[in-house]
Amino acid sequence: MSRSDRSSTEQALVLVLRIMAGFELAALGAVFLPTRWMAGIHAGLGLGPFPNAPLTEYLTRSLSALYAFHGAVLLFLSSRVRQHLAVVAFWGWLTLAMGAGMLALDWVVGMPLAWTLAEGPSILVVGSLLVRLSRRLRARLGSPR
Repeated sequence: MSRSDRSSTEQALVLVLRIMAGFELAALGAVFLPTRWMAGIHAGLGLGPFPNAPLTEYLTRSLSALYAFHGAVLLFLSSRVRQHLAVVAFWGWLTLAMGAGMLALDWVVGMPLAWTLAEGPSILVVGSLLVRLSRRLRARLGSPR
């Protein structure tokens, strides 16, 4: 199907998925980031000295890999939005839950205020867009829930 065959709602949904995929796929680079660079970023954020331990290395790198994995799934979903509309809608609801959870987590663990105000709310915005746009597209296509 050509891009001109898509509604503006479908195009917007594809765009949101692909932008998110791009951000998340970029996390793949952090899997291979030298530890001293991670320590510098950590200190630069005002988080104190980087805990140099195997668990810290494992968690930072595996989380980055998981983000990249997540981004690859989003890229795949964006390639056939109509066929995967139920999954995209479900992903939107999961993203809303994740945004709320990250906002609470950032607050509880004492992340910097700018981080807290950027991370959770931006995830909530993306989740909201995915839910809204998938609902609109479902209504436009006359798809069952």
